[in-house]
Amino acid sequence: MEGGYINWMGQPVILRVLAGNLRVPLRGRLVSESNEAVRLRISDSWDVDIFKSMVVAIEQDTPVQVVH
Repeated sequence: MEGGYINWMGQPVILRVLAGNLRVPLRGRLVSESNEAVRLRISDSWDVDIFKSMVVAIEQDTPVQVVH
């Protein structure tokens, strides 16, 4: 179903993705959604499509600024 991720579009997020036996956190910004997948922008020129069936959780990412 399209629309389940609409509130997260454009925001920095962490997707918790299940890949086989692994749970992998992916950081980026959600840029689009289709019936079966979400598109996550990991860097300025790198978008990745993630099947919705692989997403087990989504949370807001709070960027941390390190000051020396």
